[in-house]
Amino acid sequence: MPRVRFVARIVALAAVVLVGVGACALDPQGDGSGAVAPAPVGVTERASGASATPAPARTTGPATVRPSRTATPKPSRTATPKPSATPRPTGASVAYTGCPQGDQQRGVEAYLARLGGFGTVTVDGKQSAADCAAIKRFQRRYGISPAEGRAGPTTYDVARRLATTDVRRCRAGSGLTFCVDLTRQTVWAMRGSTVVVKPTVTRTGMAGYATPAGTYSVGGRNLREWSNPYEVWLPYWQQFNGGIGFHETTTYLHNGAIGSHGCVNLLHADAVRLWELGRIGTRVVVLGRRPGT
Repeated sequence: MPRVRFVARIVALAAVVLVGVGACALDPQGDGSGAVAPAPVGVTERASGASATPAPARTTGPATVRPSRTATPKPSRTATPKPSATPRPTGASVAYTGCPQGDQQRGVEAYLARLGGFGTVTVDGKQSAADCAAIKRFQRRYGISPAEGRAGPTTYDVARRLATTDVRRCRAGSGLTFCVDLTRQTVWAMRGSTVVVKPTVTRTGMAGYATPAGTYSVGGRNLREWSNPYEVWLPYWQQFNGGIGFHETTTYLHNGAIGSHGCVNLLHADAVRLWELGRIGTRVVVLGRRPGT
C-alpha cells in the first residue's frame, strides 16, 4: 500500500511539470519566489485570434527551404481622372456660408438693428455677409469671445441687455453722473438729460457680495489700485462706496458664473473712458439688483 501511494505521487508530480499551472492561478503581483509576473494584456472589446502570436511548429530536424521565385507584378497604368467642373448656381440665391449661424440669429439681428452703429443688418433670421460683419464688430466691441460672427447665447444676452437699458431711469444731476443698472448689468454716463457715454456692459457683485443700490460720489481715484484682501491690481480704479469702485476687469467679463466682490467691473476701453471723464466728486447712481443676488 505505501508503494502504491509513492507511485501515485510520482505520477502527479510529472503531470504538473508537463502541463503547468493554470493562468487564472497566477498572482499578478508575483508569488514571492522572485519570478516576474506576466505583463498585462491590453483591453479590447473582443479577443481576436489574429492578435495572438502563433506558436512555432515542431519539426523533427532542420530543414532547408528554398525560396520560390515570384515574379514582381508591374504596376498598371491608371488614368488620372480629370476634376469635373463645379456647376454654378443659377436663379435662386445661395445661403451665405462664410460665417457660422447661431441659434439666436434673428434675435441678435433685431437687437443690433435697434442699437445701430454696427452696420447694415437684415432682420430675417438668415446669416448674410453684412450680418456677419455687423455681429463681429459688435462682439469685438464688447469683448465677446470668439468674435467669429456667430449669434450665440452670449451675443444675444449682451445685445438684449444693451438694447433694453432705459437711460431715463438714472437720476442724473446737472453735472456728470455715472449710472449703473444692476438688473441689466450695464453702465453709462450722463450730463443732465444727455447721454455722453452709451450703455456698455459690466459685471457687479456676485451672490453674498451684491453691489448695493443708491446714490454715491467718487471719493478716490488711482490708475492702479492694489487690493489688499484679494491681492490683485485694479486698473483705472474709481472708488465710490467704501471698498467698492469702478475698475477694469481682471477676468473674462462675460463669465456669468462668477462676479466681483461688489465692484463694478469694466472692459478696458470702458474703464479708460470713465477714468478720463471722472473726477473726485463725480455723482454715481446705482439702481436695480443683479439677478441671483
